[in-house]
Amino acid sequence: MLDLKWIRENPEALDAALKRRKAAPLSNTILAMDDEHRQLQTKLQTSQARRNEAAKEIGKAKAAGEDADAIIREVSELKASVQEMEAQERTLAEKIDLVLAGIPNVMKEDVPDGEDESDNVELRKVGTIPSFDFKPKEHYELGAQLGMMDFETAAKLSGSRFVVTSGHIARLERALAAFMIDVHTLEKGYLEVSPPTMVRGHALFGTGQLPKFEEDLYKLDNDSYMIPTAEVPLTNLVRESILNEADLPKRFAAHTLCFRSEAGSAGKDTAGMLRQHQFAKVEMVSVTTPEKSDEEHERMTACAEDILKRLGLAYRVVVLCSGDTGFGARKTHDIEVWLPGQDTYREISSVSTCGDFQARRMKARYRPEGEKGNRFVHTLNGSGLAVGRTLIAVMENYQQADGSIIVPEVLRPYMGGLEVIR
Repeated sequence: MLDLKWIRENPEALDAALKRRKAAPLSNTILAMDDEHRQLQTKLQTSQARRNEAAKEIGKAKAAGEDADAIIREVSELKASVQEMEAQERTLAEKIDLVLAGIPNVMKEDVPDGEDESDNVELRKVGTIPSFDFKPKEHYELGAQLGMMDFETAAKLSGSRFVVTSGHIARLERALAAFMIDVHTLEKGYLEVSPPTMVRGHALFGTGQLPKFEEDLYKLDNDSYMIPTAEVPLTNLVRESILNEADLPKRFAAHTLCFRSEAGSAGKDTAGMLRQHQFAKVEMVSVTTPEKSDEEHERMTACAEDILKRLGLAYRVVVLCSGDTGFGARKTHDIEVWLPGQDTYREISSVSTCGDFQARRMKARYRPEGEKGNRFVHTLNGSGLAVGRTLIAVMENYQQADGSIIVPEVLRPYMGGLEVIR
């Protein structure tokens, strides 16, 4: 959520930022509503002051034996007028808040301009793309051949975009999640958290999913939602709090199930596990100071990359262009892993820095050392990694001609020493 004071002082900058996202200018609309609201507040305060003053005059008039009827009528009229203006003020304030809640974050200046994902800029490629002396299969072909990945039964149970994994493939998925969490918590300094996977609407508002992206969420009957990512509960751990600068950065990591309706992806990635309604993900969240957020963004990206390096998977890192950067992000790095079955790179992690955008929505602040007053924290989030997509990558990159799958060495301790899935 953007600072209204900043918009008052920088209306042209707001419109320029919206233009980069191919959105219409809003500064005139917001400033007109803000001006009306401030005038109404002034009028309301004047009427309230006069009502209080007149109420005192009634007592004085009666004590002096004077006729107070005219003042009583004035107080009665002022009371009705104040109530009406209070209602108008609340309505106008809510309208302003609604408009502000729908404005995307202001991107960093070094985010490249572009229309869509085709304009994202590659930063680096890492690892060697494997070569095969046979035509590599996609993960769902391998899983079906092994009898450990069943989409038809899942469809009978739950509908499309679900899967039932079993046997060594199910264990491999669990091993990947455990490996990721262990690396991030035992080596990278993240605190392991096991958060709820159901949250109230205000938590999703805090991280920017509501109100704009409600159609992508699974809503329950009690104003609660299933989380689309553990970013939501992890980031909201600091909502409505004032942290000490000495305690920052705070780094959290969680392995959770995530739930997305995929409302805008009809007909896209319908085969296999790439785009599911329910999926597992290891999420990283950092809360830090404004001065450290850029450094933290690079650090978080490196943490996600390290998982792929240890798994021996080839990948590339891209910076998203303006047309592909998410609503709440100032800048995003996507990490894309090589999938031999598709002969292309596919996203496996998005690492975003959000500035104080989420902090303003959550009222999350910190107390700077040696300064008076409080400041908003900066928040960052990233996948470390998407477990299902990592499973896909391992299956496809480590497949053998007979359909078996070599277990990467770093995962074998989690697999009871198993070296090959047959």
